[in-house]
Amino acid sequence: MQRKNLWAPWRVEYIQGLTEKSECFVCHNFDNPAQDEGNLVLWRTKNCMVIMNRFPYNNGHLLIAPNKHVPDFSEMGDEELLEITKLISQCQKVLSLAISPHGFNVGMNFGRCAGAGLPEHLHIHVVPRWDGDTSFMAVCGQTDVVSQSLGQLYKKLKEIGTEQNLPNV
Repeated sequence: MQRKNLWAPWRVEYIQGLTEKSECFVCHNFDNPAQDEGNLVLWRTKNCMVIMNRFPYNNGHLLIAPNKHVPDFSEMGDEELLEITKLISQCQKVLSLAISPHGFNVGMNFGRCAGAGLPEHLHIHVVPRWDGDTSFMAVCGQTDVVSQSLGQLYKKLKEIGTEQNLPNV
């Protein structure tokens, strides 16, 4: 069997920059509410925000993050913890109405070694999944196509969220 390679040479810049201090994209988005659409910020609540992942594993890949710059749950209060948990459910509802996934992956990575691309600011991934879409490598290795632009999906999610009065925590 011939071995297949997945080439991603653009990642070297990311890998080489891991030791450098970079701007927190969550805090940057939080500080610019007038630029929500351009920054793909879908919703803001008292303690959290929902952002579309600019480099999604699948169509509809969302990030939920506290407004406060914290690395893990230990630095969040009860109100913030409840709100971020409710947002997971509400994001699933909006995504279900918008793009009808068959399931979801919800994940968190704490620390660089655990896969966190932004270890200093907690964020939760909500990734819609469909039958036959079995893993990240299947999506990238077999080069399945994300069939909807981020801008088009952003508008659809905003519209459905407004119709459903979501998120409403």
